[in-house]
Amino acid sequence: MSFQKDFLWGAATAAPQIEGGWDCDGRTPSIWDQPPEGKIKNGDTPQKACDHYHRMKEDVALMQEIGLKSYRFSISWSRVIPEEGKVNEKGLQFYIDLVTELRSKGIEPLVTIFHWDLPVWVEKQGGWLSKKIIPLFVEYTRVVVEALSDKVTYWIPMNEPQCFIMNGYMTGAFAPFKHRYLALSKLTKICLTAHAQSVKTIRKYAKTPPKIGIAMAAGAFLPKNNSPEAEEEAYRKTFFEGLGTMGNRWWADPIFKGLPVTAYGVYHTHKRDMDQFKCDMDFVGVNVYQPFYDGSWGDKSPSDITDDQRTSMGWVIDGRVLYYTVKFFHKRYGLPVMVTENGMADNDIVRDGMVEDEKRIRFMKDYIGNLKRAVDEGIPVLGYQYWSLLDNFEWAEGYGPRFGLIHVDYSTQKRVLKDSAAFYSQIIASSGEVLT
Repeated sequence: MSFQKDFLWGAATAAPQIEGGWDCDGRTPSIWDQPPEGKIKNGDTPQKACDHYHRMKEDVALMQEIGLKSYRFSISWSRVIPEEGKVNEKGLQFYIDLVTELRSKGIEPLVTIFHWDLPVWVEKQGGWLSKKIIPLFVEYTRVVVEALSDKVTYWIPMNEPQCFIMNGYMTGAFAPFKHRYLALSKLTKICLTAHAQSVKTIRKYAKTPPKIGIAMAAGAFLPKNNSPEAEEEAYRKTFFEGLGTMGNRWWADPIFKGLPVTAYGVYHTHKRDMDQFKCDMDFVGVNVYQPFYDGSWGDKSPSDITDDQRTSMGWVIDGRVLYYTVKFFHKRYGLPVMVTENGMADNDIVRDGMVEDEKRIRFMKDYIGNLKRAVDEGIPVLGYQYWSLLDNFEWAEGYGPRFGLIHVDYSTQKRVLKDSAAFYSQIIASSGEVLT
């Protein structure tokens, strides 16, 4: 069995990581644009990033050259609603033009409404710590959906809420760089409520029947061996132990099953709130990079992992995690799965105007090959979004890590397709048969 003809082969980005144009055409700052000193490596900011705001058509042309069938991107809330009660028509027009350009090239747009770049004016009202954000997020959703839904079918209200809550409001590693350790349950309730109301808003205002999912920072524990018993143990740990509970079930169970979640003796969600958290969803979106770790990676210990089996950020490379994540999430939630992010950072070799990234090619063979294994077993997988289309601003790591299929020279903004982009083109053109 090969991937279906309408499989959504794509790549993903996020507005704050690529757009730049932070103060152009009426946009106001997000919480990432002017970080406090010392919070981002090398003092980097996303103010210019890849200048996608001014190079959108060039970037879409490169998508077409690769052969992408879809493109997942996010909307900048600050660009669309720069202050409370004000819609910025120029900012909104950028996204209208983007989805129009994508459609003209036969590329399906997948829209993420919130990918961490909270407007400063919203954060000043309390951000995700305040219930005030719920109607603001609903109104923002309405504006975006009414403007784009004649050309957009796939919607993702939020990307990785675990990450922007834990890193933004608990550890302080990400914007808005706060430490509110005792507010976990409050943050979770506000965010889940906003998400559910955003889903309802999409269904109410969409001009074409929408397909809605959430992109979660997902993963799986690997079985210790090939036995059914080991796989069942890995499944249980993936949802019911430690990192599995916090990383997967914390958000997915309330949204997809209407079930409350408790971990580490802390109530993240309560039974009394389930009616307002549970959503009518069409697919499960999973962002998958490396296996979950509990002293070993399945049948491998840390001593088994060589430098060649890690990304430039130290993440473990093992494509089996994509197979098991997709399999386990479908088993638990009974919905089609979309791989909304999967990729690796590497130290690219630029030689004679070409970018050699053989390690990324091996990564893609491993991970997409394991995804094909899931598809061959009949698991419904809607698509695969490689992270990322472009090298970009990688949050607290700044511009050091390079995840892209397209190399970006940040001093000139010159784009060059990497060797991995050519290989991905072959995967797409052959519906994955080049992997066998």
